[in-house]
Amino acid sequence: MSVTGGLGGAQTSWPRWAGNNFVSGLAALVRPPRVKPRRIRRAYLRLWVGALVMLIVIAAAMVFVDASIAESAKRAPIPVIELFNFLTDFGKSGWFLWPTGILLAAIAALASPALAPLDRLLLATIAVRVGFLFMAIAVPSLFTTMIKRMIGRARPFVGEHADPFLYVPWVWRADHASLPSGHAATAFAAAVAVGLLWPALRLPMLAYAVVIAVSRVVLDAHYLSDVTVGAMVGVIGAVLMRDAFAARRLGFAIGCDGSVKALPGPSWRRIKRVARRLFAS
Repeated sequence: MSVTGGLGGAQTSWPRWAGNNFVSGLAALVRPPRVKPRRIRRAYLRLWVGALVMLIVIAAAMVFVDASIAESAKRAPIPVIELFNFLTDFGKSGWFLWPTGILLAAIAALASPALAPLDRLLLATIAVRVGFLFMAIAVPSLFTTMIKRMIGRARPFVGEHADPFLYVPWVWRADHASLPSGHAATAFAAAVAVGLLWPALRLPMLAYAVVIAVSRVVLDAHYLSDVTVGAMVGVIGAVLMRDAFAARRLGFAIGCDGSVKALPGPSWRRIKRVARRLFAS
């Protein structure tokens, strides 16, 4: 795999080679898949069956528990409210998108045609993994931002009482942007994306995502069903983005049995060695 084909010759000016790096990276993402989607159809079947089960659970939550849980959250102790009020901000997509976006821009700027081919390949490999993290979080987050405004579900206690069935579609107001939870979508998308690349971080990232989802309910910013839908959107969005990368053999590969696995990444030793050469030049 290589996304360095558009870098040009050694005499290319810095703005041009940085722009070429960016364009060639996008071209690698949108190029036709190398593997046909039917190779992972079985995995998709499990994904959609799971989503159907979750939709049934979500519908039951709307009818039976959303209002009562919102009422209980209203009586939570002040220290609990303050703790979750602090933690919930870490569910904003900017915590992930700004660092990964800046890192992608830095790689595009640093991947000079004068670098050794192996160094450029290493930077391209890092860019693919960082690009996956960016896209796997950005796409579900953008989807929830748009769809919640169209659905127009009122947040808890927008009216006099917690009414899970108060909807004003297409109103495009923050107080009617409850379903789905953007924080939950971002947190679970991040948990899945990071876990796919670094399995050792799956449990810590899952704990992080659950805390963010719980914080939205405790703060009465969302109903339980809102965060459940947000979590489902985040998980599905990250998995679909992984499969889009895998079909193009970017960071992931599809096996003969249809399973998708992350390709080996560069070692920290190689990364540090290239970094020293970059900043020493």
